Amino acid sequence: MSEPTREATPDLNPTTTESASESASEPATDLIALPGTPLAAAIVDLVQPVETPSVFNHSIRTYLYARLAASRLALTAGDDYDDDLLFAACAMHDLGVASGGPYRQRFEVEGADRAAAFLIERGLPATDADQVWQAIALHTSPGIAERRGTLCVLVREGLALDFGGTLGADHIDDLTDEQADVVHTAYPRLDMVRSLTDAIVAQAAKHPKNALRYTIPGEFLRERETFGRTRMEHASCSSRWGN
Repeated sequence: MSEPTREATPDLNPTTTESASESASEPATDLIALPGTPLAAAIVDLVQPVETPSVFNHSIRTYLYARLAASRLALTAGDDYDDDLLFAACAMHDLGVASGGPYRQRFEVEGADRAAAFLIERGLPATDADQVWQAIALHTSPGIAERRGTLCVLVREGLALDFGGTLGADHIDDLTDEQADVVHTAYPRLDMVRSLTDAIVAQAAKHPKNALRYTIPGEFLRERETFGRTRMEHASCSSRWGN
């Protein structure tokens, strides 16, 4: 990919934020609405047939929660970030474990490559595709992703909320039970952590380059082989969502 353009990282503790009670008043239809654009529809058509229902739902919830995080951070779609690119990064962030892949790189990079190629084929500028590439490739890299611009920050925030605190979400309580119920009704969890771990481990086992030591896929594969389940699966039992 081209050399990434540095983007100012948003203040993660802004002085002006939307309260949970104000967010809770958002109509349910708005809370679960997806971008009504041809690109978003094409992304759904790409991802849904090749991912398990659990992983697909997780990807969409990541976007919905990332959008809530953007509101909390006082970031506005169109001014501070591109909503289509946010949807692309969230909805395709696990494309590396989807069926039909070459399975010759760790899943984060493979998914980023597939997503960027898809966007360029759809006519998006290489700079936009590169923003999405970074957000996907770095989504398992805390401490790095947050310094690579708004898109990377929002994807990490959305993921943290969907994992219910096991990724160290500082603002997990900003999501109300009512909001979570609406999202989980529309996009059920379906034992997400186990299902996603299954997919990551299966992809990691296909080639040595997929499971490099000390990477998420490499450690997940070794933990499953040694202990039968990963530390992430164990931690998820005590997360806010319980799976």
